[in-house]
Amino acid sequence: MYRRFGSRVTVVEMGPRLIGREDEEVSAAIKDILEAEEIAFRLNAKCVSASRRGNGVAIQVSCDEEPREVVGSHLLLAVGRVPNTADLGLDKAGVKTDDRGYIKVDDQLRTSVPGVWALGDANGHGAFTHTSYNDYEIVAANLLDGDKRRVTDRIPTYALFIDPPLGRAGMTEREIRAAGRKALVATMPMTRVARAKERGETQGFMKVLVDADTRCILGAALLGIDGDEIVHSLLDAMYAGAPYTVIQRAMHIHPTVTELIPTLLAELKPLG
Repeated sequence: MYRRFGSRVTVVEMGPRLIGREDEEVSAAIKDILEAEEIAFRLNAKCVSASRRGNGVAIQVSCDEEPREVVGSHLLLAVGRVPNTADLGLDKAGVKTDDRGYIKVDDQLRTSVPGVWALGDANGHGAFTHTSYNDYEIVAANLLDGDKRRVTDRIPTYALFIDPPLGRAGMTEREIRAAGRKALVATMPMTRVARAKERGETQGFMKVLVDADTRCILGAALLGIDGDEIVHSLLDAMYAGAPYTVIQRAMHIHPTVTELIPTLLAELKPLG
């Protein structure tokens, strides 16, 4: 946003790559997209410090590599979040928290005190609007409808609202490998998608991972035009427990991005 407003922007990242929770090719593609907008990056930034420099600020980003500092007018510092629970009197009520201050809850969001539930960011089960609202749905269904909904029933999903957006659902390739799951994978560049070509937005790619035994979709990363919307078609199939062939054999509308999902799934290969 700042770059498109005309500012020169440098992103300083202490880690070896952007968005460490994502697979490496997603991180690399996002870096390429942002570099195409003339955003600069300093990865593996160590010895980070800040000081005033005239009317602006100077950020030291390295003790060894040149240039060792970045100078600018403003600094936006992102260091994560902590739950705002310290002044709620939880200790007096007997509500237990973990060492980071998150309220401990069970699978139905009950706290350590009967009759008290914790929803939203404070319970450590997601820091999104959609996870918070789903917390409400779980508690309301269990309390009012006699249902048995659980937090562990939901599939992790979120979007990264860059341009083009990243839509994510389920497991990453790294998580699948760590779990020792036998899987299939398919990847397709957005340059093959007619709708993306028509709109002149062919950056990114689509990637889907499937369980080799059950044929159910394990995860997806859709980095490209409308990826934050298209990912829901895969997410719904994941909730249904349906094999990937249900989507592969479905007829989708032309010309859309989603119509290439069946083609993508037809190219699944064993995850090496």
